[in-house]
Amino acid sequence: MPAIDTLHSFVNTWECDENDHLNVQFYFAKIDEADRQFRFLTGLSDAVVGVRRVRHVRYHGELFAAALITVRSSVAFDGPHVLSVVHEMIDASNGRLAATVLDGYAPQPKAAKDLRKRFADVDAPMPEMAAPRSFDAPAAATTDTADVLLKAGALSVNRATVMPRDCTAEGRAEDRFLLNCFTDGAPHLWERTAMTRAWLEKNDYGRVAMEMKLSYGTVLKAGTPVQVMSGFTGVSKKTFSFRHHLFDSAAGRLAAVMDVTALVMDLEARKAVPLSDAARADITRLQLKP
Repeated sequence: MPAIDTLHSFVNTWECDENDHLNVQFYFAKIDEADRQFRFLTGLSDAVVGVRRVRHVRYHGELFAAALITVRSSVAFDGPHVLSVVHEMIDASNGRLAATVLDGYAPQPKAAKDLRKRFADVDAPMPEMAAPRSFDAPAAATTDTADVLLKAGALSVNRATVMPRDCTAEGRAEDRFLLNCFTDGAPHLWERTAMTRAWLEKNDYGRVAMEMKLSYGTVLKAGTPVQVMSGFTGVSKKTFSFRHHLFDSAAGRLAAVMDVTALVMDLEARKAVPLSDAARADITRLQLKP
């Protein structure tokens, strides 16, 4: 069966960042709304399939102010998880694929047959474009402590507090809040390398994420103070990767882990530029130690 439309939306100017395109936190916010609609339309719930373990996002094209957005959603049983929900975000004005989202669930394998029947109307083959590329599909472990990460070379890059406005109707912090913490913290990590703000502005370059993997740990509620600790995890000719760890500061527990593959983009040509030798050397030097 084909995927079903779960969102018709629009890119507002205030949702765009310094690169003049939709900020990643609002990609997540729009996907969250599509997911809520998908759950309403299909009956998918935590009681039926368990909690979401991981959300894997690949960015395929930029969305600029005034872009029309359509999201199509489906269930896939041929993906890397026992049950996957796939969201495809489309630029509705030209039909171009903007992003794919793969949500991973782990219901009991013996329940798969019943789940196939339950979701037969929205069961579709997983699109190849949604398959993880930079990172393994399973959720990352959420057992590290702050002390372990400090010894591995992680840096504290963000502190924030979960406010009621940041929470879902069920009282849990939204993904948009997590992404806001990560994206506000990431520049502090970049600044430790040759890719400083001054260098980016001088060359008219921007910071761009290509792929993200969000693994969930403990639930965050309103009033919870949080801290993000981050470090680099790899580098190649044009791309590099880093990992954010978001802690519940009061409890000392890891609430979420975000893996990111990023690049430097020429904002005039809208193309990736090779990393300098200095940037690669800095990233290698600052990589998290095992």
